[in-house]
Amino acid sequence: MISEEELAKLSYPDAPKIVTKIPGPKSQKIIGDVPKYESLARPGGAAPPVFDEGMGATIKDPDGNIFIDMAAGVAVNAVGRRHPKVVQAIEEQLTKLMHAAEAVNTRRAELAKKISSIMPEGLRGNCVSYFTQSGSGAVETAIKFARHVTGRSQIVAFHGAYHGVWCGSGALTTGDRYHYGFGPLIPYVIHVPYAYCYRCCFGLEYPTCDLQCAKYVDYVLNTPYTAADDVAALIVEAQQGEGGYLAPPPEYFKILKKACEKHGALFIADEVQAGAGRSGKMWSIEHSDVVPDMLTWGKGMGGDLPMAGLTFRADFADKLVEASQPGTFAGNALSAVVCMTNIDILTDKNYDLIGRAAQLGKETKARLQEGANNSRIIGDVRGRGLFIGVELVKDKKTKEPIDGSVMRKILSELLNRGVIMVPCGRYGTVLRFMPPLIITKEYLEKATDILLSICKEY
Repeated sequence: MISEEELAKLSYPDAPKIVTKIPGPKSQKIIGDVPKYESLARPGGAAPPVFDEGMGATIKDPDGNIFIDMAAGVAVNAVGRRHPKVVQAIEEQLTKLMHAAEAVNTRRAELAKKISSIMPEGLRGNCVSYFTQSGSGAVETAIKFARHVTGRSQIVAFHGAYHGVWCGSGALTTGDRYHYGFGPLIPYVIHVPYAYCYRCCFGLEYPTCDLQCAKYVDYVLNTPYTAADDVAALIVEAQQGEGGYLAPPPEYFKILKKACEKHGALFIADEVQAGAGRSGKMWSIEHSDVVPDMLTWGKGMGGDLPMAGLTFRADFADKLVEASQPGTFAGNALSAVVCMTNIDILTDKNYDLIGRAAQLGKETKARLQEGANNSRIIGDVRGRGLFIGVELVKDKKTKEPIDGSVMRKILSELLNRGVIMVPCGRYGTVLRFMPPLIITKEYLEKATDILLSICKEY
């Protein structure tokens, strides 16, 4: 395993380092100009911090403030920002070929083989991939392909889901701000409960609940008169991201997969945020020993350059119409070589970043749970690997969510003390621990200590 000393060289030293008020004067000017030229439909469009430079698990703003990055570009920079091997790969490739449109290029062909080799067992070596530039694009493609392969139209998704924001993927996503006022989006989408054990919609507790949430999905799919009579696929996040960083019990997905098989629907695992080693395995669905029919991926697979895709069973390939899904920039040679480099780093036994994520996750989760015992506002700590959610509440007994004004103060205080964190959850009250997998123990512990010290103040 790579040493902490070597990992430390990948980030700026002495973080966090705060030299001005946040935002500083240079950042304030940039933030002030943003609404004049950019649409604020993009999250974080006019809020600190302003990113000027990035290195490993740290970010520097224009004023010279250095932050510990606990967001990793929303789980994108799995191997950190500007990893030396990634930079080298870019430098070597950009003198050869970048854009190739739909033509076969050597790097995309190599990437397709490499993706096949790292899929979950059962799909590995028996699959084909379609490349896109974003997770939304991968999900849109999954919807289209699943409908064509099965000849059916309905898609089952989950409460709290985030699968993208286009007209198809946006219909699967349940956050109000992503679709309210934009409808109608695509029809024939059915939403069912996700395994949110802390706030069980059935009022039960695991494990005495006997996985009622999963059995309900089986009921919807395989009982007459539930209106789920034409389901092409069920799409589910292997660990739910935007919905609250939820990690269902392993047997949950086994019940869902059997329900799909009984109905004749495809099982699609959305690994855009939970994949690329973040959970302590290459793919989070591997914690459940379930073989998906399709798997969407992105974010951490591309890292510093956009790359995403849909990988699916090889026997589906002949059922699809040739040239029915063009993508001008799909499989860009430069992005492809970066993706392959990221995979090499993630799977390098000398690094063991995935095994390290599992171990660091256990240690960090234990520290957060211990800290929760001394905090009035930490209601729940959950997750696997470096995919951990900390849910803040106003009252531990009633689980009433913390006030939005208090949540904003906590996020602001984190920035003032040099830590970047991104919230999520049904009420926007869950803090995500999703740092680059190359973060040092020192920086991870510093960020954890800062959060716990802030939480003690409320």
